[in-house]
Parts: sequence; structure tokens; C-alpha cells
Amino acid sequence: MNAPTTPKTYHVKSFGCQMNVYDGERMAELMAAQGMTAAPDADSADLIVLNTCHIREKATEKVYSDIGRVRKSARLADRAAPMIAVAGCVAQAEGEEIAHRAKVDIVVGPQAYHNLPDLVAQASAQGRAIDTDMPAIAKFGALPARRKTGPTAFLTVQEGCDKFCTYCVVPYTRGAEVSRPFQAIVDEAKSLVDAGAREITLLGQNVNAWDDAEGTGLHGLIAALDKIDGLARIRYTTSHPNDMKEGLIRAHAEVEKLMPFLHLPVQAGNDRILKAMNRSHSRDSYLRILDRVRAARPDIALSGDFIVGFPGETEDEFRDTLSLVDAVGYAQCFSFKYSPRPGTPAAEMDGAVPEEVMDDRLQRLQAALNRDQAAFNAASVGKTCAVLIERKGKLPGQMLGKSPWLQSVHLMTDAAIGDLVTVRIESAGPNSLAGVVA
Repeated sequence: MNAPTTPKTYHVKSFGCQMNVYDGERMAELMAAQGMTAAPDADSADLIVLNTCHIREKATEKVYSDIGRVRKSARLADRAAPMIAVAGCVAQAEGEEIAHRAKVDIVVGPQAYHNLPDLVAQASAQGRAIDTDMPAIAKFGALPARRKTGPTAFLTVQEGCDKFCTYCVVPYTRGAEVSRPFQAIVDEAKSLVDAGAREITLLGQNVNAWDDAEGTGLHGLIAALDKIDGLARIRYTTSHPNDMKEGLIRAHAEVEKLMPFLHLPVQAGNDRILKAMNRSHSRDSYLRILDRVRAARPDIALSGDFIVGFPGETEDEFRDTLSLVDAVGYAQCFSFKYSPRPGTPAAEMDGAVPEEVMDDRLQRLQAALNRDQAAFNAASVGKTCAVLIERKGKLPGQMLGKSPWLQSVHLMTDAAIGDLVTVRIESAGPNSLAGVVA
């Protein structure tokens, strides 16, 4: 493999969800704590960590393709092959298979990445290291203190899933639902604020399932974070309808720092399909949850996830999904064609929907979702709101930030990154807004 004996530089490339972004940041902090230096790109790194996601179609094949590109780039540049670590959910699912097939140096699952420094040392000495153990929450206690961050930061509070939706690999790659201790979360949030964060997004596979022995619930945790000086905004994702409790709904009315945005995946609008997916909600129960949320916070922006072409889905059942979209009016959404995941119950179901039918349904669904997102953005014109400045825009003097409803807002201002600026929205596009300092 010709990997460097003692890598001095590293590069972490994360794919997929926000939890992978968080994990990638934490792995980078582990390497930095060992005295390694972050490389500006993969081509100049001694150690490359591919932090993988298993949700997307052909995820495993794409990892092998990335590994090939990394090695080819090193050969073309006539440089030593970097040490390659495959982390995340594909690493957990494939285990030793990916090590042998791709001949990578390190394979580490999402619950074991706190051992990455030891695995690097082991790979340097022995040529290969694998750790796909799944100890409950142990990694968080082994991670270093949070370092300097930007104005927004992710904070994982819950991992794993007990729902076992028939299409999903998460219970197998991330394990059972586990909640981090209350005080550990509060302490990490304070560290993030001290490091420069103005907004914190709480993360979990089912983040609203977070709880502790005292029955604090996510709403109680949010109330505690609300008291942190310097923290201006709180968000959370991803939620499950089954865990959308009354206390959390009330928090949207009572906690000023909790932003008016809710990502609540539904996946389909037909009850038979929802049952086949092993979703624990019905179309009606989902819509009633949204009614309660909107009663608590009338201006809330709603987001969701949809799968089209689940095995056995008929045209009429798909039209139920379209009618649910019409009924809700989402501010933004994610939508995908169904693709089977090995080892999941849905992968063994009959009634595969032809690819061309799935393509057609996805286009029709996305047209409806795009229509509603554009309408939501257009309704923002004329509003005045606080925008958190996150980075520079493409034009001189232009800055880019987020509205309370998670919309991207462009404006000309001399405000600094991390500032909260009062902005009047003057125009809206399908994916972003433009405003002026009010």
C-alpha cells in the first residue's frame, strides 16, 4: 500500500447527512490533537479519511470509486500513496470486506472513530487496522474539547434508531437509539459558543427521541441551552413524527431562540405504503401533528423527506403523496427514488416499480415541492427579519446568511461573519432571498 509510516497531514471528506459533517469535524479535531496538520485538499494529505454515507444509491460502489481516484491522483503526481481510512456507515456495513477488496489501511465505524489515532498508529506499524465495534456512546467521552468554530455549529445529542423502517440501514450501521448525557451536551454547547458559534443545530437520527433518566426530553434540553449567553439560535434535526411530543411543540411557542423551522420526514402520503415502510404514523396523524405545530408557531417553515417508487406503490398511492404535498405547503424538502439496501426487509419485497415510472414520479413530486418552496420564498418579500451572517458572497461587499426560516439571504453589508443583522427582504428566487440592511 506504500502509505506513509507516520502521516503528518490529514484531510477528511464527509458525505451525506449533518451527523456525518459533525463526525468529520470531530475526526479532524482528533487528528489535530495528535499534532497533525490539516491539508488544504486530498492531494496534499498523508492521511485521507473518507467519511461515508450508506443512505444514497450505490453508496458502496461510490466509495470504491473514490478510493481509486485517490490512488490514481497520487500516481499521476508521482507522490507516495496516502494512508486511506474509510469511516462512517459504509465502513460499518462492509467491515473487513472493504479492507480486503479495496486494500485500504483503516476501516472504522461511526461508533468507533474516537479510536482513530490508535488505528493510525496500528496501520503504520502493521499495515491495516479495523474497528467496527458499536459501544453505546463511549466515543463522546474520548473526544477532545471543541476547537474554534464558525458562526454555526452541529452538536450530536442522540444516535441510532429503534424504528426499523423497512427501507433503512441506520439501525444496522448506527445501532440502537442512545441519548448523550444532559450535562455533556450543555458543556459542549458552551464550548462551541466560547469558540464562536452563534447558532447550534442539535443532531440525531431521531433527535426528538432524546431523553435522560429525569425525563427532561428534547424540549427541556432546548430550554437549558436557551440560557447560554452568546447563543442566539437553536435548531434541531432530524425528527420522527412518533417522537413529536407536546412539550417540544410548546417549545416552538415559548423559546425565542428556537428557530421557526421543523424538518419532519413523512416519506409518503398513503397509509398502505406507510405501513409497508413500517412508519409508525398515518397520513392523518402526521397532518394533525403539523396542525398542532402551526398553532404553536404560525410562521413555522416545514420541511420533510419523501421516497417515491417504494415496492408496490401504485399510481393512485403516489397521487396521495402529491395531495399531501398540496395540503402542507412545504418550505423545502428532500425527495428520492427508492433504492434497495442489502439486508433491509424492503429489499426482499415484491412489486419493484420500473425505473422509468420512478423517474416520472420523482419529477412530478419535485415540481410540486419546487413550486411550494418558490411560493414560500416569495411570501418572504417585504418581511424584516434577523439574518445570521455566515460567509462572504461572490460579489465584492456581499455577504451570505440565513433567515430564521433557514433561507439563504444575500445582502451588501460591512457586517462581519457571525453578526446578526436586521434585514428587509426585497426579492426572492427559487433557492434564496436578497435583502438590504433595515
